Order: sequence, then C-alpha cells, then structure tokens
Amino acid sequence: MAQELIEKAPGETQPYPNYRVVLINDEHNTFEHVAHCLMKHIPGMTEERAWKLTRRVHSAGSAVVWVGPKEVAEMYYELLKGEGLTMSLEPDA
Repeated sequence: MAQELIEKAPGETQPYPNYRVVLINDEHNTFEHVAHCLMKHIPGMTEERAWKLTRRVHSAGSAVVWVGPKEVAEMYYELLKGEGLTMSLEPDA
C-alpha cells in the first residue's frame, strides 16, 4: 500500500500517520460472532486469522485487527462497532 504524504515544510513531506483498529474483550459477544464480523468487514481476513485474533482478545483483553490510514481505520471501526463489538481507535505509535 502506498503511503500518502503530507506537507511538513516547504519541500519536505512525511507520511500520514496510521491508526490501529483495536478489538476489546467483552462479556456479551461470542467467539463465533467476533470471528464472523472480522471476516465480514476486514479485507483479506482469513478464517484462521479471525479465530487467532478472537482467542488473543479473549486471553489478552485486546488485539489490533487492522492498521492503516485514519479514514479507512474509522470505517472499519464503525463497521465492527455497528456489529456490537467493543472497539477502540488509536494512533499507531
């Protein structure tokens, strides 16, 4: 994926910052629902990867499910949140 650039100073550019879409463990979503939503809304999400992330969220409390440009990250965040998942959107450090 090509990095978009922003103007820093005349003649200087830097990449736009990326954002992380983070799935947070909760007590009301089933493993099946979480894995299904990840496969439904995150491009290229395989069943194996979705289940691995679901188990990580359960054991660690959260997991990053996607990283990229802010506007796209916001879209995935809203789609997953709309499915009832507990989500967070954070700048990628």
